[in-house]
Amino acid sequence: MMILTTTNSIEHHKIVDYLGIVTGISLKYPKTGMTFSIRKYYDSIEKEIEVVKEDAFRKLKENGIKLNANAIIGIKVDMEMTQSGITTVSVTGTAVKVK
Repeated sequence: MMILTTTNSIEHHKIVDYLGIVTGISLKYPKTGMTFSIRKYYDSIEKEIEVVKEDAFRKLKENGIKLNANAIIGIKVDMEMTQSGITTVSVTGTAVKVK
């Protein structure tokens, strides 16, 4: 089980090794299609951000596992949507070994 946290420590766990900084980045290009419903437009953006965010976290965990980490601390999330509609999510943290 991988522990993920935005804090720099984990209650009831001791950090025994700092393994390095890990990142998960995901991006999605806009779908071709137009809608005249502003509600549908915002719903599609919300769903798109959620999918891209989950993919970025999956990649973050995979990169932590490659370093033999069982936790990632100090996680920061950066989201951006460009004017051309590209959605980018970058998730960064410190891979650690805890006991």
